[in-house]
Amino acid sequence: MRFTTFAAAAAAAVALAAPAVAQDRDGWPSNLTIGTASQGGTYFIYGTGLGGLITESLGVNASAEVTGGPVQNATLVEMGDHQIGLVTMGPAYEAWTGNSELAPGVEHANLRALFPMYQTPFQVVALRSSGIESIADLDGRRVSVGPAGGTAATYWPRFFETAGVSPRVSYSGASDAVGQVQDGLIDAFAFAAGVPISAFAQIAAETQVNIFGFTEEERATVLEAMPELAAFDVPGGLYQGFPDEGPTVALWNFAVAHADMPESLAYEITKLVMENNDRMLQIHATAAETIPENVDKNTFLPYHPGAVRYFDEAGIEIPEELRG
Repeated sequence: MRFTTFAAAAAAAVALAAPAVAQDRDGWPSNLTIGTASQGGTYFIYGTGLGGLITESLGVNASAEVTGGPVQNATLVEMGDHQIGLVTMGPAYEAWTGNSELAPGVEHANLRALFPMYQTPFQVVALRSSGIESIADLDGRRVSVGPAGGTAATYWPRFFETAGVSPRVSYSGASDAVGQVQDGLIDAFAFAAGVPISAFAQIAAETQVNIFGFTEEERATVLEAMPELAAFDVPGGLYQGFPDEGPTVALWNFAVAHADMPESLAYEITKLVMENNDRMLQIHATAAETIPENVDKNTFLPYHPGAVRYFDEAGIEIPEELRG
């Protein structure tokens, strides 16, 4: 399986590389876990590659773990079960303010931002033979919205309500969902991940499908109802048979850590990612947006003091209210 092969290659690279030893390692753990999402999604690939880079360069055994996605990742970091979580900023804001669907009423006050990742657009894939070409066509159909607790599972039901459609919603990982689409067990898979979404690329290469987001009118309605989202145009050519760009909406993703992570470790991880964009691009094309200039896409979550130290050194301004 390609994900297993990727992980094995990352592990082999780690074994062959001599780790760079940071000067201050006081309080560093011997290993750390990165919360990602389901296999077949961008988080899993990005997080696995990030773990390999940390292991190779910092000498800390970092591994990615399959989870339900950002909603769960925020709580896992808040509770100290995971040291790093990959989150979209919509679910992160809800967790921060005590409105998480997973832990309602619990303000996730220990979350701290490390670095910006990329934007997560929302897209749908369906077999062309189904006749499904738009959000309106999903009314009454069987639609997976990804794993429960993920960004897609959180937002797609809201989108459906806004659009006035009522699909029969189910939950599954990305790889399972595209398999269910191919086998006719469900009619469509509505997801959210950095593009190109590997599961979408796989099914587009194997089967005649429709891949779409929102019409311009639908997008305007969604953006008015949910201001945490941003307009996004999916570039053409990402999926076989789709040469033209398509309108949709997106959320920004950030890597977060617990406030108790040693400052020197947070500094080294942030520095490692921000100064090695070429290596990050080898992990996934979405890392084109994993650059210091995008720190301003986070407007509410305090940055970890270690991250603040790095951005100060890099000449990137962090607002006073976000210097956590």
